[in-house]
Amino acid sequence: MKLELERHVLSLATPMRAAHGNISQREVFQVSLTGEDGLSGYGEAAPLPGYDGPDAGVVLRALRTYVGVVARAGERAQSGVRVLEACRRAADVPQALAAIDLALWDRAGRRAGRPVAALLTDVPAAKVPVNATIAATDRAGVAAQVAEAARAGFECVKLKVGVGDDAGRVAAARAAAGPGIALRLDANGAWDVAQAVRTIEALAPAGLELVEEPARGLRAVRAVRERVAVRIAIDETAAEPGALGAGVADAVCLKISRCGGIAGLLAAAALVRSSGAEVYLASTLDGPLGVAAALHAAAALASRGPLPHCGLATLGLFEGLSDALAPSAGAIALPTGGGLGVDPL
Repeated sequence: MKLELERHVLSLATPMRAAHGNISQREVFQVSLTGEDGLSGYGEAAPLPGYDGPDAGVVLRALRTYVGVVARAGERAQSGVRVLEACRRAADVPQALAAIDLALWDRAGRRAGRPVAALLTDVPAAKVPVNATIAATDRAGVAAQVAEAARAGFECVKLKVGVGDDAGRVAAARAAAGPGIALRLDANGAWDVAQAVRTIEALAPAGLELVEEPARGLRAVRAVRERVAVRIAIDETAAEPGALGAGVADAVCLKISRCGGIAGLLAAAALVRSSGAEVYLASTLDGPLGVAAALHAAAALASRGPLPHCGLATLGLFEGLSDALAPSAGAIALPTGGGLGVDPL
């Protein structure tokens, strides 16, 4: 078995501003995993330093290590699980392992001529509801993007907060959305407990579906949730030991990259649901393979119970990138081809 590696840089049409910093480009490491039968599967690693795990150098070194690991163990292992575990023993970096996991699932689906979701469950959802991500940082821009999302049929929009003029931008979003569209806020851990409580209470009259990551850390999130009436979700805090089953939030946002791939994400989702919390998925501004993988995982999870809107409608944020997973009427249809169903970059 042979593992090959490519580096791609994707540029956002509009830089994304969040509490952890501004993002204008995404570095994506794409892998191809080819067996002696000549069939290849594709995956990607999309590290996001400062937000979700190690920097690109750590991920790249792990992937380069995996090239030798796969060459030595791949064909003998006769099992994707064993290939993945061999890579994990060599370098336990979830964002890099995700690339191997995705390539294994893509290869398995291509071999079977079935979508990955159909390998995960007997009756995957045909489509996954998604939110629109609002990138504008000024009131007029927010209003324009929310109005556009409403016209496109989105039933949920997500707005970054903790970046200035929160009250004005939230008011602009609600005015443009009207009463029928859910408004989700993401603070990326910008506030301490007192700030979070004060700000959420001030913004709550706009009608909020939930506030994601109002503060950072299990104790802080629990304290916020106990003091506000708005539903609370965790994202970055979900990486803390014990967080997935802690029951500190109403919902948990899971990422393919952080979970080490599809298999790890499904295991994490089972743990979250056992705690009584809801699960939804989002991308870390991934490339097409990462978004497709999350879509297949979401379609499998939706077959076992409804999902809140997922943050997977992000490929359209990139400049010059063809969106093979474009949303329609607020949902993304599951690809019907074999494997992940999208072409590599």
